[in-house]
Amino acid sequence: MTTAISIQQVGKTFGAVRALDDVSFDIITGELHAIMGENGAGKSTLMKILAGVITQYDGALVVDGNRAAFQGTRDAEASGISIIHQELNLVEQLSVAANIFLGRELTRFYGFLNHPEMERRATVILAELESGIAPDALVSTLRVGDQQLVEIARALMLQTRILIMDEPTSALTEAEVARLYRVIERLRAKGVTILYISHKMDEVFHLSDRITVLRDGRFVQTVATKDTNPREIAHLMVGREISVREKARTIQAADVVLEVKNLSLPWPGRAGKWRLKDVSFRLRKGEILGVAGLMGAGRTELLECLFGASEHRSTGDILLDGRACDFRHPAQAMQAGIAMVTEDRKRLGLFSQLSVGENISISALSEVSSAGIISGSRERAAVTDQIRTLRVRTASEEAGITTLSGGNQQKCIIARCLLTEPRVLLLDDPTRGVDIGAKSELYQLMEDLASNGMSILVTSSELPELLSVCDRILVLKEGRLTAEFAASDATEQKIMEAATGPGL
Repeated sequence: MTTAISIQQVGKTFGAVRALDDVSFDIITGELHAIMGENGAGKSTLMKILAGVITQYDGALVVDGNRAAFQGTRDAEASGISIIHQELNLVEQLSVAANIFLGRELTRFYGFLNHPEMERRATVILAELESGIAPDALVSTLRVGDQQLVEIARALMLQTRILIMDEPTSALTEAEVARLYRVIERLRAKGVTILYISHKMDEVFHLSDRITVLRDGRFVQTVATKDTNPREIAHLMVGREISVREKARTIQAADVVLEVKNLSLPWPGRAGKWRLKDVSFRLRKGEILGVAGLMGAGRTELLECLFGASEHRSTGDILLDGRACDFRHPAQAMQAGIAMVTEDRKRLGLFSQLSVGENISISALSEVSSAGIISGSRERAAVTDQIRTLRVRTASEEAGITTLSGGNQQKCIIARCLLTEPRVLLLDDPTRGVDIGAKSELYQLMEDLASNGMSILVTSSELPELLSVCDRILVLKEGRLTAEFAASDATEQKIMEAATGPGL
């Protein structure tokens, strides 16, 4: 066996935070090596060093026997290393093909871009991913899952020898994940070495040869996948036992807080015509209501309608405490007592130029102001309380939001919502890209909020998550409500049958 990459005493500090500390281990040529750890463990930081995104750090990298000193991603790519980032890194105003070839565009006479050839090659690589995305489509028109496939296609176009995949399936449907698995097998057959970051135990144990665990920026252990199990890996990740979660909360009959009647959302220019069609349900006080369905079923569109964030006007009735609502803007929904955590954290959830504290307080400035003047002490107190309650791992509230891990960024967005003191909280796939320990904390937070009377509508692409935390589960298929289950009656099989079958 030969060593593709040797990581030797690598360390990295951001301000007062030591993101990596004396990390050393080897990657064997041709293996799929999984990197696991809680959010903030240093996984993404280490991968950015390997990919040339971060160029200043302690220690050394040895690639194919030679010490590497990457001055940027181009140097890493020249050495055969490319990365698929956890957070999407696409130019939304450009086409799919233009994004795939960004920085290495094909030209013809007089330096003009060769768009037909780039689109032809993009079609080929997308076909390898078994994707029907049009190469001339604007990235801004794609849903998150399709954008993730474009990221993967861009990395594969490099014909890389060492491919880093940072949460590549976080926004993919089950069918898309299965396609990615087939692509990975083809890459491995060609001898490509893959470094794979994921919080999903099932896919790590399905794909990997070995697993390295990081905790608090330090190397914990590397183990052969066949010699361990998910429980042991979870213990290595968090330093404590994570028990299997069983739903313990029961809900009593309560007043209806939100009622939706025949909600429909048009889809102009599409054969289906409707993103949502005649959806009706009730949400009671203190209830956690789940929404299941495959990608494209209308889960996100449903929450956007309720939050006044839809691109097109919906029809039907939305009643909050029995009063009809017609929100034209999210600000109106927030004023009425509805808050939403979006599925697209980077593009729609974060103010990337602001600090942690500013991201948390920005929606509740009126609550910490007097006569239009913000009280710094009241704002800091409110932010500090949320950071402590949600256990946000940050150097300080003044730290930049982009210095936090994905899971801690998500906590900040949830904290922002909670500061508005909503009666209804909309959570769109809130644990996407969040580690097992943080997931457990978010589940407990949801139950605590519901127990205190908050009504929660939550979508998720992970059925066990909905089954463990929800009181009822709605199932959408192609924009229509096909089933509704009480928690005691719901099973993964029943939900999948309702999500894929003929429906009601």
